[in-house]
Amino acid sequence: MFRKSLFVLITMQFLTAFFHSLSFFAKQEGRNDTEKQLLDLLVNYKQDLGMGIHRSTFELFTGLSLCFTLICLLGGLINVYFLRQRLPQEFWPGLLKIEVVVYGAVFLSMLVYTFLPPIVCTALIFLSAVFALYFSKKYTLDSK
Repeated sequence: MFRKSLFVLITMQFLTAFFHSLSFFAKQEGRNDTEKQLLDLLVNYKQDLGMGIHRSTFELFTGLSLCFTLICLLGGLINVYFLRQRLPQEFWPGLLKIEVVVYGAVFLSMLVYTFLPPIVCTALIFLSAVFALYFSKKYTLDSK
């Protein structure tokens, strides 16, 4: 059961990273004059952030958005790597506790600041991590 819950966690992490990376290829277009003006300001107005750094709000948002994709990818890759390296059973609960805390914080921030798709995706990752942690204490990787 633990192996299955870990597989679900890894799948959720990779799917979320994939779905979120699709947003980098979507063309942003305003549907009316107000949206067009807002997008123009977000993309073209560059703020002076000090020390010679000038970034638009769109560039800042893209950087933060990329971090979300990368944290999902990192979690999935770490889990796959440790699974393939046959990480001893006693280390899994510690690793999964860290993931529960991190993805719990990500879920709460998504719940407060974003919209439905990232909320659902991070909730599934968080719940998968909780279940994997629970099963890591009851079952071994080899048990069914």
